[in-house]
Amino acid sequence: MSGTMYMVPTPVGNLSDMTPRAIEVLRQCSLVLAEDTRTSSTVMRHFGIDTPMMSHHKFNEHATLRPIIDRLLAGEDIALVSDAGTPGISDPGFLLSRECRRNDIPVVTLPGATAFVPALVSSGLPCDRFTFEGFLPPKKGRATRLAELAQEPRTMVIYESPLRLVKTLKELAQYMGGDRLASVSREISKLHETTVRGTIDDLISHFTENNPRGEIVIILSGLSVETERRIHVNKYKDRNES
Repeated sequence: MSGTMYMVPTPVGNLSDMTPRAIEVLRQCSLVLAEDTRTSSTVMRHFGIDTPMMSHHKFNEHATLRPIIDRLLAGEDIALVSDAGTPGISDPGFLLSRECRRNDIPVVTLPGATAFVPALVSSGLPCDRFTFEGFLPPKKGRATRLAELAQEPRTMVIYESPLRLVKTLKELAQYMGGDRLASVSREISKLHETTVRGTIDDLISHFTENNPRGEIVIILSGLSVETERRIHVNKYKDRNES
């Protein structure tokens, strides 16, 4: 009988966000796969978890895949953690989950921390329907994707680094218009967590003057929201002018 592959979320900020179940699973598994063992060791030490760790990241996941599957098929329970958040969400996890499926190995994903959900809910933009984009293509296909997103009717979620934030906001303004409603959340669940809301132009001005730090989540209103907003504004102007 094969073991179980556990996908275990870890806190994106405050270590108190770690669930008791996640701690229990990490203690009981025979091996913890970590995107960066140095980063994950902080969490492991904090909760007194001494399970052996092994690196599993985007640069070695193809090479480590088969040995991991063999250990699972031999009956071992193994857990995967990323540096922060849920494995597979803009982090390694998909290849391993797919290979487990091909080998009829059970995959159990624990519910827990992920950065985009609190950013989405805090944005004040519709969150009943949304599209998660993760990181935009850095070069090839970037312009095409931005043009496609400009026509997207749902709320959009984009991850970005603080070093590229202003540049990306300017590109979004170029394709979507600077008056598109948006928000930027940073340092989610940490001491200096902030969410700045406004138009894309507002955000460009703010972050040009205030150097952003920490992990960034951009939330953008969909085209349908902008259309409704413009119709409402035009009706208001027409009433005042008549």
